[in-house]
Amino acid sequence: MIKTLNILLFICCFHFCFHLAAATKPDLLLAEVYNGNINVQQYWVSEKLDGVRAYWDGKQLISRGGNVIAAPEWFVADFPAQKLDGELWLSRNKFADTLSIVSKLQPIDSEWQQIRYYIFELPDAAGTFTERVEAMQHLVLQHNSPYLMLVAQFRIADHTALQAKLSELENKGAEGLMLHQQDALYKTGRSSDLLKLKSYQDTEAEVIGYRPGKGKYKGMVGALIVKTAQGKEFAIGSGLTDALRQAPPEIGSIITYRYNGYTNNGIPRFARFLRARQDF
Repeated sequence: MIKTLNILLFICCFHFCFHLAAATKPDLLLAEVYNGNINVQQYWVSEKLDGVRAYWDGKQLISRGGNVIAAPEWFVADFPAQKLDGELWLSRNKFADTLSIVSKLQPIDSEWQQIRYYIFELPDAAGTFTERVEAMQHLVLQHNSPYLMLVAQFRIADHTALQAKLSELENKGAEGLMLHQQDALYKTGRSSDLLKLKSYQDTEAEVIGYRPGKGKYKGMVGALIVKTAQGKEFAIGSGLTDALRQAPPEIGSIITYRYNGYTNNGIPRFARFLRARQDF
C-alpha cells in the first residue's frame, strides 16, 4: 500500500511541478535564531505566522521557490504596484490548509476568500525598518484591500516580557515571534537584523524510509525514518496525522521537525513532525 501511495504522490508531484508557472526566484531576507544577546528595546516584535511566504513583485505573487502563485484576479486587484514581502495566511495551526489552497493551479474562489496576505517587509525600499513599518501602514490604509493586511508590529520592554509574550501567543497556537532591528536598512540573505524566537528547536531532515504501522495504524505508516545533515538516522512518528500516515512524504523529500535537545548519541529528543518542506 505504501509503495502504491508513493507512486501516486510522485505522479501528482510531477504533474504539479511540470505545469507550475516559473518566475524569477525572489531574493529575500531570512532570519537567524534569537539567542538573547540583544537589547530588545531596539527591535520591533511580531507574531511568526505559520503560512506560505509570498513575494509580490507589483503584478503577481511569487513563492519562495520562484513559482507564480495562482491567486484569483479579484484577490490582488487592489494591491499596490510596489514590491511586498509577506505571508499568505489562513489562521493559526492551519498551514496544511493554507498550502492546499494557494498551491492549486486553478484557484477556488471560496477558498481564497478565507486567505489574507499579511505583509511584513518592503523589498528594496529606502529607510530604516521603523520607517518601512510606517510606509507599510500607509500602503494598507491607502489601498484599502480586504485581502491586504499588515503583520502587527509591537514593542517589548525586556527579555522577561518577551518570554511572557512568547508563552502567551504559543498558548493560543502561534508558532513563535519575529524580532526586526528598528534601524536596519533593507537587505537580503540571512541576517541578524531579523531574528526568530520559539520555545522549541526545529530543523530539517531527509525521509529515507518508513516504519510500518501497528494496531490501528496497520497498513499505514507508523513512523518516518529520517536522516539529518550530520548523518544521524532515527524515526519520527509523533505529529503524523492519519492522512499523512496514509500518504506520507515521499522518499528523498525534506521535512521539518521540532525537538528538545539531543541524547548522548546525538539523536534529537522528543522529535515531532511539523511539515514537509514546500518551497514550491
